[in-house]
Amino acid sequence: MANVLDIRRRIRSVKNTQQITKAMKMVSAAKLRRAQERVINARPYANKILDVLNSLVTRSESKSHPLLEERGDQHIQLVVVTADKGLCGAFNANIIKAAQAFIDEKRDRQLTLNCVGRKGRDFFRRRSAPIAHEFVNIFHRLEYSNAKEIAGKLMQEFAAKELDAIYLVYNEFKSVIQQRIVVERLLPIQRLEAASEKTLIDYIYEQPPGEIFSSLIPKYVEIQVYRALLESAAAEHGARMTAMEAATNNAIEMIDTLTLTMNRARQAGITKEIIEIVSGAAAQG
Repeated sequence: MANVLDIRRRIRSVKNTQQITKAMKMVSAAKLRRAQERVINARPYANKILDVLNSLVTRSESKSHPLLEERGDQHIQLVVVTADKGLCGAFNANIIKAAQAFIDEKRDRQLTLNCVGRKGRDFFRRRSAPIAHEFVNIFHRLEYSNAKEIAGKLMQEFAAKELDAIYLVYNEFKSVIQQRIVVERLLPIQRLEAASEKTLIDYIYEQPPGEIFSSLIPKYVEIQVYRALLESAAAEHGARMTAMEAATNNAIEMIDTLTLTMNRARQAGITKEIIEIVSGAAAQG
């Protein structure tokens, strides 16, 4: 059994760790509220712009646009959205696992990676994966300009026919304790076929379809990338909050266990001293 001094040192160490995990939980809770508001505000716009775009594609006779062109999937780029930091449970591990499964599934294709976040970048770099682009340290102050930069590179390469398809893999925020892995195709844009003419909203388009495509489709891609980044940021804070709460509770349990062990060690030491005193007195008598 360890002596009392060593156990006290361990208790102090665990208490210091508990203070850190408790502070990190509070910081993540504050950041989560803001990130959750941004996600909730972005979802309706992202969904509506897709409805408008598909309505235009369905009604327009001219559907030619570089970002709508179907070319198969021989040259694929996978955008992997992870966090820049750890201590958020299985958040990064789940994304990397899903990305690795996608890579294994498309092993017979030419696939490159676009790593958003330091954790994913470091993981695939250690394994010499073909990383075409990387974007790190953007989640500490996530702005629309970050999504615009990422989407701009993707659209440029797709329009130049360097890529046939682009996919996103990220964590979608469901609740504080739940995130959902999403793997979806970003380019070419998936067209939603209307069930019937009655379900189509009768929009009046003043500009020619080509002009609307040129302005609306790039905006759609930027919005989808931005929404994925917002979802990932909110999911990261939720996962970190949950992980730090569990770590704080474990620290409390560990302190209680160590305190009990320390009391037992002190009691054993006192009992031993009493026995030695009584034995010494008996020997002298």
